Amino acid sequence: MRLGLDIGSTTIKAILMDNNFNIIFDTYRRHYSHIKDNLLKVLEEIIQNHDLKKENISVAISGSAGMGLANECGIDFVQEVYATRVAVQKYLPNTDCVIELGGEDAKILFLSDGLEVRMNGSCAGGTGAFIDQMSTLLNMSPGDLNNIALEHGKIYNIASRCGVFAKTDIQPLLNQGANKSDIAASIFRAVVNQTIGGLAQGREIEGNIVYLGGPLTFLSELKKSFDEVLGCDGICPENSLYYVAIGTALSASTEITLGDFYGKISKYETTSNYSYSTPLFKNELELKEFRERHHKDFVKTMPLSGYTGNLYLGVDSGSTTIKVILIDEELNIRYTKYLGNKGNPACILKDILLEIYQINPSVKILGAASTGYGEELVKNGFGLDGGLVETMAHLEAAKHFNPNVDFIIDIGGQDIKCFKIENGVISNIFLNEACSSGCGSFLQTFANALGYSIEDFAKIGLLASKPVDLGSRCTVFMNSSVKQAQKDGATIDNISAGLSISVVKNALYKVIRATSVEKLGKNIVVQGGTFYNEAVLRAFERELHLDCVCPNISGLMGAYGAALYAKSLGLEKSNIISRDELLNFKHEVKNIKCNGCNNHCDLAINTFNNGSKYISGNRCEKPITKKSNNSSLNMYEYIRTKLMTEYTPKNGIRGKIGIPLCLNMYELFPFWYEFLTSLGFEVHNSGFSNEKIFLQGQHTIPSDTICFPAKLAHGHVEELIKSGFNTIFYPAMSYNFDEGISDNHYNCPVVAYYPEQIYNNVNKVHEIKYIFDYVGIHNRKYFEKRIYEIMKKNFKDITKKEILKASSNAYKAYSLYLDDLYNKSQEIITEARKNKIHIVCLAGRPYHMDPLVNHGIDKLISSMNKAIITEQSISRFAEKKTRHVLNQWTYHARLYNAADYVTTVDDMSLVQLVSFGCGLDAITTDEVKEILESKNKIYTQIKIDEIANLGAVKIRLRSLFKAINETDGE
Repeated sequence: MRLGLDIGSTTIKAILMDNNFNIIFDTYRRHYSHIKDNLLKVLEEIIQNHDLKKENISVAISGSAGMGLANECGIDFVQEVYATRVAVQKYLPNTDCVIELGGEDAKILFLSDGLEVRMNGSCAGGTGAFIDQMSTLLNMSPGDLNNIALEHGKIYNIASRCGVFAKTDIQPLLNQGANKSDIAASIFRAVVNQTIGGLAQGREIEGNIVYLGGPLTFLSELKKSFDEVLGCDGICPENSLYYVAIGTALSASTEITLGDFYGKISKYETTSNYSYSTPLFKNELELKEFRERHHKDFVKTMPLSGYTGNLYLGVDSGSTTIKVILIDEELNIRYTKYLGNKGNPACILKDILLEIYQINPSVKILGAASTGYGEELVKNGFGLDGGLVETMAHLEAAKHFNPNVDFIIDIGGQDIKCFKIENGVISNIFLNEACSSGCGSFLQTFANALGYSIEDFAKIGLLASKPVDLGSRCTVFMNSSVKQAQKDGATIDNISAGLSISVVKNALYKVIRATSVEKLGKNIVVQGGTFYNEAVLRAFERELHLDCVCPNISGLMGAYGAALYAKSLGLEKSNIISRDELLNFKHEVKNIKCNGCNNHCDLAINTFNNGSKYISGNRCEKPITKKSNNSSLNMYEYIRTKLMTEYTPKNGIRGKIGIPLCLNMYELFPFWYEFLTSLGFEVHNSGFSNEKIFLQGQHTIPSDTICFPAKLAHGHVEELIKSGFNTIFYPAMSYNFDEGISDNHYNCPVVAYYPEQIYNNVNKVHEIKYIFDYVGIHNRKYFEKRIYEIMKKNFKDITKKEILKASSNAYKAYSLYLDDLYNKSQEIITEARKNKIHIVCLAGRPYHMDPLVNHGIDKLISSMNKAIITEQSISRFAEKKTRHVLNQWTYHARLYNAADYVTTVDDMSLVQLVSFGCGLDAITTDEVKEILESKNKIYTQIKIDEIANLGAVKIRLRSLFKAINETDGE
């Protein structure tokens, strides 16, 4: 007989075969990191059921957690990819491709033309662990997630790279009333996108496809989503859970009795030792002194029942929780509530308000205000009197405890907000852009996984003697570290303490990027529910070597600040809905696609029976106000309109030619349009990006870490081919135009050489005429010679005279295009100043013009009554000066110049858009930041990728513009 054991990151799979290769025993069980105990139970079951204690059988072990055990016990170890291949070749010999998803690993095996394997690295994004995390977020099991996905009507674009990125996208959807069935289906689509885009890495998945592993076996909607995207009907075979174990059994050669094998496993012990940090508290006395010191930062809580005075309500509708506070005239708390919102904050708030009326039927609320992610939803639904940006709510609350506060850090469920305060005004804001590894959900995830409530999990770490040193890493990376520490003998209390220390390190060194305590401030107030965890608070103070103010309501500071704001409104009567209206309260959500402009936003229309509506998902105000944004003061909109209306195809004797509208082509399209039109071509572009275009090309993307604008290039080329273009023009260009503002004028390597990347990875371009030769438009004489060679090679009838004329027309057209942008920027600036409208330089690169890349952020800013110009349009205004960096890049040079110019005028600010994956962004950020800070100017940066959390972007921009208004731009 043959025994194959697949010991993975989360499960043990065992297969026992007879000598005819028939499976006579199988088991699949989660081991919860207790591998030895669970493996012994599996062996006991086999021994008892099949009487095999003394018989020799062939045994082998596979799986990510099985190698050490196999080596220690002297048993064959079979690499899992090899095991999968052996099983597939025996039972499914015509398979071309295998997609296997496990607990924390994902694999694609290409079996045609030899074996080629693609596996995930340390990240568990897009695996079973990812699905488990998302199920927990929706308060259901993975099976329930699959069941509700059956009823979905639409797919949202959700980040697939990592669980915490996805949470950042899902939570606002829940808060805005999106259907859970749609979110469930979108989670499965995110897994598909991650697998195809992250693992296939440019090789097309085609032919006979087999699905293996737990997620694809148990979740029919996940399999269906793979089939839809790949355009296939893949099979999930019988025993799909066990293919690694089956292949391991087929490969087994070590003979041993099960009794002896059981004995070896019983004696197996890990010998590794984990590294550890110093204890948070040496003893109970030190803990007692710590608690007494923090007990001074206290707000009184008094009874609500029977109270007849005036009250003020504050609601903080956050990403994962809803917090409510009622304060009296003396600012004492009369009622508090802190609950998870379960994805339905309106329903939770209704119950909270009814409870308030139940406690005190004659309650007298004179003012009510909201803050947080769900600020607008609850304000509209419940008739609250006002709302304020989270930053201002937290500042109001912090000032109550320490009027001299100069730094606030708020660690919530999924976000970290840090504010630098100077002269009572917020001067700088730090937000975690996408990752929540330093947040409360980070600890919550591990507490739940280890079977603890978050409160108990926090307490057991306080007096841990050897906290595990886990460093500062992402949640899904940390999963493996925690499991390894458990295997090495770390106790739960030491893991708890180690995770609390990691939260602090992530917050300080990844979000705030603190280099010294002095830069933060001397009067620090800490807030957020995470600081109820005394281990986190202690780790924070110890890391900074100073004492902080941590109010007894640290998790309710947003709600307390909103209540203080409600009191400051000075109303004689609140508009909040009455008790009778609450009893009849109804909230309905309808999802539609807006057709008001080219963005086609997915809108969630929340309707309340009090007659009010709240629309979310909109990138502009048009669905709400029925009015278009003032696009005349939006340079981005002007350029987009100009590209689509002034450069339309003209009938040409040489037929159609397509240009992918991506990367540098957003800026150079006028040049190439005029050049090719002059040569007699009918010139088309692929249009602006959309989700369909991205998905169309994701299967050919060779690198998961390349920036999103580059990934889009694949879809644009596929779109042109699909539209019937037999000739595509996309030249490689090491140099851009020399604008005389930098040491050199290179394109970044991605922009410069991506045409070649397309040639190497998009197989369909080999079936058409794809022109991707190297040219240099910076040198006209060289350009005319080189482009003649290229065009002559592809079109035999082209003459040198035609090339020279077309070249002259192209350079002239490009010069006129730049002059037009300059004149338009002057017009916008003049008009804005005439109407006293603040001007924002929305800086980035040419491809940030694309509505899918910038997520409509230009329209969002425009809706806040700001004028928008580009870095390119004002770059020439700046004085020429020597930089202290090697300034090689045209796009970066413009950014430096724009930043310099912004510092010379009072009515401009700079907002920078940055795409993940561009290794040069850090250089740009540091230099631009230094230029602006040297002139005391306000600056913010928004990192964007496949997904942008527009809720967080709105909060950041509102805070920025409020600070500008309060400081007259300084």
